[in-house]
Amino acid sequence: MKPIRTFKIHPSLPEPLASLLHIAYNLRWSWDHAAIELFRRLDRDLWETCGHNPVLLLGNLEQGILEAAAADDSFLAHMRGVAETLDSYLSGHGAWYTREHQQADRLLVAYFSAEFGLTECLSIFAGGLGVLAGDHLKAASDLALPMVGVGLLYQQGYFRQYLNGAGWQQEAYEDNDFHTLPIKLLPNIRVQVELPHRTVGAQVWSVNVGRLQLLLLDTNIPSNGPEDQKITYQLYGGDLEMRLRQEIVLGIGGYRALEAVGLEPTVYHMNEGHSAFLGLERVVRLMETQNLSFQEARTLASASLIFTTHTPVAAGHDYFPSGMMDHYFERYLERLKITRAEFLGLGCSHPQNESEDFCMTVLALRLASFSNGVSRLHGAVSRQMWNHIWEGVPESEVPIGHVTNGVHFRSWVSFEMNQLYDRYLGPKWREEPADPKLWERTESIPAGELWRTHERRRERLVAYARQKLRAQLASRGASQAAIDDADEVLSPDALTIGFGRRFAAYKRANLLLRDPARLARILNDPDRPVQIIYAGKAHPHDDLGKHLIRTIIEFGGRPELRRKIVFLENYDMATARCMLQGCDVWLNTPRRPLEASGTSGMKAQANGVLSVSTLDGWWDEAWELGRRTETEIGWAIGSGETYADLAQQDQVESEALYELLEREIVPTFYERRADGLPRKWIARMKASIVKLCPVFNMHRMVREYTSEYYRVAHERYTRLSAEGGVRAKGLAGWLARLEQAWPHLHVESIEGGTSEVALGRPVEVSAQVFLDALSPDDVSVEIVTGRVNADGDITNFFTTPMHAAEQKDPGSYRFESMIEPGSRSGLYGYAIRVLPKHPDLVSAFLPGRILWACGDASQISSARGEAARAGASSH
Repeated sequence: MKPIRTFKIHPSLPEPLASLLHIAYNLRWSWDHAAIELFRRLDRDLWETCGHNPVLLLGNLEQGILEAAAADDSFLAHMRGVAETLDSYLSGHGAWYTREHQQADRLLVAYFSAEFGLTECLSIFAGGLGVLAGDHLKAASDLALPMVGVGLLYQQGYFRQYLNGAGWQQEAYEDNDFHTLPIKLLPNIRVQVELPHRTVGAQVWSVNVGRLQLLLLDTNIPSNGPEDQKITYQLYGGDLEMRLRQEIVLGIGGYRALEAVGLEPTVYHMNEGHSAFLGLERVVRLMETQNLSFQEARTLASASLIFTTHTPVAAGHDYFPSGMMDHYFERYLERLKITRAEFLGLGCSHPQNESEDFCMTVLALRLASFSNGVSRLHGAVSRQMWNHIWEGVPESEVPIGHVTNGVHFRSWVSFEMNQLYDRYLGPKWREEPADPKLWERTESIPAGELWRTHERRRERLVAYARQKLRAQLASRGASQAAIDDADEVLSPDALTIGFGRRFAAYKRANLLLRDPARLARILNDPDRPVQIIYAGKAHPHDDLGKHLIRTIIEFGGRPELRRKIVFLENYDMATARCMLQGCDVWLNTPRRPLEASGTSGMKAQANGVLSVSTLDGWWDEAWELGRRTETEIGWAIGSGETYADLAQQDQVESEALYELLEREIVPTFYERRADGLPRKWIARMKASIVKLCPVFNMHRMVREYTSEYYRVAHERYTRLSAEGGVRAKGLAGWLARLEQAWPHLHVESIEGGTSEVALGRPVEVSAQVFLDALSPDDVSVEIVTGRVNADGDITNFFTTPMHAAEQKDPGSYRFESMIEPGSRSGLYGYAIRVLPKHPDLVSAFLPGRILWACGDASQISSARGEAARAGASSH
């Protein structure tokens, strides 16, 4: 039965409590402990039942409670303080971007993501990607960076996990009630997106995230057919075709939503490839509004596009069959005014291969002027993974950079640690968390005070785990005796190891279980007991991940271990916070280099929790920082090795983990002075906070994006679009000339160097290069010099620019330069390369636009073979 009319009932708040709705509808409350406590004061049990949702809380409170609060001077004073803090915050006065960029320059960043993890009551995220996106918006708000978020509003968020009696993961999906969430529907705002033989509409919801707005598209409206209403029904739900529809709505519909609300971003940031279709819509709209050709519009659009990849495994990227792309984009090509082959080539690594699937990551890489990974190691992995797109470019020079992830401390640091930091670091740690001098004040925190604060959090974690375990057992139909026994699991005084993350095979949740007898001895030591809390979800279709969970359940079910190992179901932000704030050790065991970054360890260390991890993702950088201090910051499993034999890797690294536990971690934790304090452990806690907090925070990350990408992209787009896009048109015309001439370019001859050269003596090199219709100003001719290894490859190379000396024949130019091969004797070699050069290029490395003169031009990284050589000797 369908209603003939709908209406929304708002909470009936007494007039003195009117500010509560103002506070509730801005998600800044989620990182303001005073605001959270304000809502908890109304009804602590209901706050938990409502999933920490203040809008739902206010709508379910008994009127008597509201009337009592309205007459409570203490509550009203608390509310006024929170409201005044929010209003002061919203003014933006004194915020970083306001200070640094006082003159308005129209910068507006549109941040697109398929999921946003802002708070547990807004369930439109699955895991790390979404939580990172949520933290990104929060930090951008704190910094007053002009930004708007764009995503999808899912009727069902990610699944609720529960385990059956056999320990096998089950999934339950629950509908979001949008009208009881801290979001608002934008009236009279609708966008339309073309799908085969129909048009799909979407309404737009708005979320206030501090100072900025998040727009969420929702296709569950009566004007759509049942199949199209489901496009935003479930996060990552449905088949491949449904995924394509979601990404069309996100990218193309999201772009149109920005236009519909009157926003004109100058920079578009694609958080993963899901939203890459926005680049196509950007091109189309520039073509239509500024009367540009496809190439001109693509050149201009590219200047404003930034792409961040998060996936170091090829299988983790979205690929769509070319036939499916034909079906969905046949009409769209008419607006792009390009051929089918040109369109499909945008998403293919090898455009000549018509059978290759269309990859969203490739589309984003080809359209964006700026691309990056999310840690130093992941940047290197990404350059290797996508090197083939820039065929001929050395791996180290592939134009994919990195910005290492961070976390939004105020969302993850416990209330108790918050107070401690306020007392000894001062309140500026919240506003300027990237300032190392602030964190150095951690050394002034008395050891006893820091330890007591941490012990209180461990006690709360144990209480939370027991309460959650009782509920889990009851839901499985366990006996009352088993339920009551949950009150005796774990100890508030024992060394507590936490493992909370997605249960994917490469994360190796079972690494610690490879030698059950040895682990049991460690856990059951009566003088030095250890306990482990696990939590995490496996993908619904990942049976291997589900098997890992069941293995942990079965192992922890052994009589001698059932009070030592606990698995907490339905890992969410609330459980994550409790674990990250209360564990002593945060365990991370990914198979290097498959962890792009990982951020849970960053959240843990901000709470004084020590990491034990393989050297992958962020910990590879953190460990290097820690080695520069006298006190170690945590522990590394191995030394960053990679293995061809995965079974051997698991064996070696599990042994290393046991050794760390037995020889270092457990003894250090239980080594106590007369005052009962583990002084060495506390020293490591302080060292971890001092060294890592200034680096692995979201404010640093967003500021880095701003200086290295957002500002550069904004200024480049502004420059290219000025005066009707005259510079964009000029660059597009130059690129067309380059494309026409490039196949004809070749190095005619090379002169310079003898078989032996004295150390320190420069070598003169010249090259005759045929440029066809190009001029010397259109290219950069370089000498690539380095040591030659046993395989005949140039390694650790450096480049030397050559200058045009004279024109020999039409189109033929002689370039020359001097090189100094090396500071040590040995065998050196050089090769010559030609690259495009234009003042408006962001990078000289364009796909298919590099010419090599070397021993084997197909050897990208080192100019393999009989390259022209300049030997160096000691005489």
